[in-house]
Amino acid sequence: MTMKIALGIEYDGSGYHGWQRQDHDGLLTVQGSLEEALSRVANEPVEVSCAGRTDAGVHGLGQVVHFDTNAIRSEYSWVFGPNSNMLHDINVVWAKTVDETFHARFSATARSYRYVIYNHPIRPSLWRHYATWYHRPLNEKRMHRAAACLLGKHDFSSFRSVDCQAKTPLREIKQIKVHRQDQWVILDIKADGFLHHMVRNIVGVLLEIGEERRDPIWMEEVLQAKDRRKAGVTAPANGLYLVAVDYPDKYQLPKRTGSKDVWMLEI
Repeated sequence: MTMKIALGIEYDGSGYHGWQRQDHDGLLTVQGSLEEALSRVANEPVEVSCAGRTDAGVHGLGQVVHFDTNAIRSEYSWVFGPNSNMLHDINVVWAKTVDETFHARFSATARSYRYVIYNHPIRPSLWRHYATWYHRPLNEKRMHRAAACLLGKHDFSSFRSVDCQAKTPLREIKQIKVHRQDQWVILDIKADGFLHHMVRNIVGVLLEIGEERRDPIWMEEVLQAKDRRKAGVTAPANGLYLVAVDYPDKYQLPKRTGSKDVWMLEI
């Protein structure tokens, strides 16, 4: 009998070439490492589908995957079995048997990301893989005011990478906030989905506005242009975290039970 299992995953992406398995070149990826560990537990090949593929250097606190298997294992085994077969920078934090209608990507109703900026004249040593360093002062209030125009459903062509394979640039941002905690400037953003590099390209625009090299209205101008060439640079990957994925209540998936903070910052 085939079972469908959903897993909650957290990972430090700094040592991996992104989420997606790269069979042709042998690069270390999160998906490849997870599938290898799950295959050992299942004693059969396992392939997972995820809620959202992350780039090299991007971290995951609330990634969700699913897979089909003939192996009969307890939910406890699907957590601790793969964890004992992976490096400590990837962890399964929960497992749940789901029905055949569930799909980690297509059943998701929203995804939440956080981007963390270390705003200080001196570069960080301990946080170099986990936050983007920006040494010039940033005005987070200007950044928040600029970000507000992105709320709602829009064509985000100006914020998608040239490699983006999405069929449509339309996305709906449900929540967006820029705020400061001491030397940290944080962007929290929730949408029904994201284009390739969308969050990092939004941050690239916000950094110029926060440094007061551009007026907040520039964000609206970039959005309306629907042209990637009108936007700023792509912000680095190391400050980006996939925080959570939302699903309909009928699936009764566990709430994220892994690390709840990003460098002691309230989520």
